Amino acid sequence: MTQPVRVGIVGFGWMGQVHARALSRLLQHYPESPLVPRLVAVADNAPDHRTQRAAAAYGFERQLTDWRELVTDDEIDLVCVTGPNFIHRDVAVAAAGAGKHLWVEKPAGRNAAETAEILAAVEAAGVQAATGFNYRNVPAVDRAREIIASGRIGDVEHSIVRFLADYSADPDAALSWRFRSEFSGSGVLGDLVSHAADLVQHVIADFDELVVDRATFIPQRRAAIPGAMHYEKGAGDLGDVENEDYVNALYRLKDGSRGILESSRTAVGEQNTYGFEVHGTKGALAWDFRRMNELRVCAGQDYLNGFYATEYAGPGDGELSFFQPGTNNPIGFDDLKVIEARRLVESIATGKPVGATIHDALAAAKILDAMVLSSDERKWVTL
Repeated sequence: MTQPVRVGIVGFGWMGQVHARALSRLLQHYPESPLVPRLVAVADNAPDHRTQRAAAAYGFERQLTDWRELVTDDEIDLVCVTGPNFIHRDVAVAAAGAGKHLWVEKPAGRNAAETAEILAAVEAAGVQAATGFNYRNVPAVDRAREIIASGRIGDVEHSIVRFLADYSADPDAALSWRFRSEFSGSGVLGDLVSHAADLVQHVIADFDELVVDRATFIPQRRAAIPGAMHYEKGAGDLGDVENEDYVNALYRLKDGSRGILESSRTAVGEQNTYGFEVHGTKGALAWDFRRMNELRVCAGQDYLNGFYATEYAGPGDGELSFFQPGTNNPIGFDDLKVIEARRLVESIATGKPVGATIHDALAAAKILDAMVLSSDERKWVTL
């Protein structure tokens, strides 16, 4: 008989709601799941009645304002950590210490030291811990990884990775926690570059060394109204933005290839422009999140005048078959989190990690720390 896994979610903004939807849909896509999620409690202290809406829309049995009460609840097996960055370490360490499994959104900690604390707590408790690197769950990304590993495009020579967004492009947007180092740790590094770094290591190879430039294009913003999100207008006094809007890196990977990584949160005209290009000795491939279910491939041709052809993700790619019956039946962002939930549930049931884990979060955090060091000291840094 399928056993329940009792869930508590800390933080019920957009990402907390994504987690709740993913867990609620798990059996719809994975009817053979060894565990059935049960939404027991949600904790959020925002003044906009989020927890009441959570109970009404998702069926949470209890609504709390203090996360400490949630993580020590004996009726909870799994804690989703989806609040602001500054609570991730404290919530995750406490939850692991209480014997709870974890689903922690990135960045798991504000820096590598905090992420290492979470990892240590997870290993000491013997619990499972997933990290929200959802872009690696895209079926077309799975195909890209397999193509590179198969040698179909030859040995990788160089790659380009871009994560560009406009969510902070408005200079009148409020000075929310995302722009304060005490609360966010970093700016676009933790928010977007963590995803980009994980994709590079998952799809191509581990980082070897890098050199980085950072910039803050909007140095001041007006104070936020309490509870305001980063895209709302500021209304108070001007204050300093304490972290980076933009990152540009040159990198060398362990396989000997070179690459460029660029990310911005203030790029006017860019919405979720996330993707990569990989060039090898015999071909190339490219993926763009805005056309998530497509992979552009140049392979099996002569060295000159080669061209790309679009390959559509199909039932044989990744876990698409659990969502759609045929090729070019697209899946979406929320589906990626269902895949993440399935992998975490399998990890809990078997005791063996599946999918992106807290170890991957620490690997990404070390890359981000190296980027900060490189930018501050204007030098190449070896990982």
